[in-house]
Amino acid sequence: MIKRPNTRAQRMKRHSRVRGKISGTAERPRLSVFRSENHIYAQVIDDVAGNTLVSASTVEKAFEGNGSNCEAAKKVGAMVAERALQKGIEEVVFDRGGYIYHGRVQALADGAREAGLKF
Repeated sequence: MIKRPNTRAQRMKRHSRVRGKISGTAERPRLSVFRSENHIYAQVIDDVAGNTLVSASTVEKAFEGNGSNCEAAKKVGAMVAERALQKGIEEVVFDRGGYIYHGRVQALADGAREAGLKF
């Protein structure tokens, strides 16, 4: 019998390894990405205080279109960058959440960079 690997457990292991190395501060918070099958979510987090400063996702009512493609991820990246800049956040640390930096995760990062966030 062929056993299928537990991909969620593997991702969580990668994510915890990355989180051991990076942390968000008030001066330079962490831009965290979560990717589900149908949607993509992004949060700007201050880990010292334990607060989410800004968030954006494809689940919001203001978002129009398909939530599970690269164009949607780019829009979410631009949305989170725009909201972060309104709060005075210009630099962040990018946390890919254990995902490969490719496809939707890369599109979200590119959208945030184009909208003015630095990382």
